[in-house]
Amino acid sequence: MGTPAARQTTDQIYRALRGDILSTTLRPGEAMSEARMAVRFGVSRTPVREAFKRLAEEGFLSVVPQVGTFVAPIDIASVYDSQFVRETLECRTVVLAARHIDDAGKATLERHIRQQERDLATGDQAAFFRHDDAFHAEISRLAGHPAVWSLIESVKAQLDRVRCLSLESAAWPDMIMREHRGIAESISNGSEAEAEKAMRAHLRTVFAAIENIARKHVDAFAGSAPPIRLD
Repeated sequence: MGTPAARQTTDQIYRALRGDILSTTLRPGEAMSEARMAVRFGVSRTPVREAFKRLAEEGFLSVVPQVGTFVAPIDIASVYDSQFVRETLECRTVVLAARHIDDAGKATLERHIRQQERDLATGDQAAFFRHDDAFHAEISRLAGHPAVWSLIESVKAQLDRVRCLSLESAAWPDMIMREHRGIAESISNGSEAEAEKAMRAHLRTVFAAIENIARKHVDAFAGSAPPIRLD
């Protein structure tokens, strides 16, 4: 198990590398070197090796015996599973948010929208991605079920990798922003049916994203997409 300090170091390396993989700073198929990462973090190879082991167990790294360790490709089946979870839960929370919205909630949604507009104006993709999640987390809070977003976060890692790749398209953030505005407007108007419709359409944009990204990044994905059921 190691000392508490050693475990803390391993945890820090694990979180940093996991974040780099999810944000696609470390691209699918990229070679991973224990020695190189030890230099990067200023540590011995032991905590790096432990972090690599955890990431491999979670499906983020692929270990090829006598060849090396690589960032694992994006698992298509996991993407669609997490998309199913998001749609099932968020299309319910958005209805509840619209049902219970008050003036304070409307103001909070507006602040989230303005923050994302600033991110878009400055071209800060990392901030835009974080505030995208914050917007969706706020809807769960307004619905009275903040823990729902924590559940979604626990299953959406592979989906996040697709979302980060999608931000490489100049048109994608603008589209997401328009959809967020529509969702916020429907919630603020108390329009439950429209809010659900807007959220469902928003979440399903990932299907088009996967098709486009798969054409541009053939080696980024593993497996084939399962049959899509949209009803």
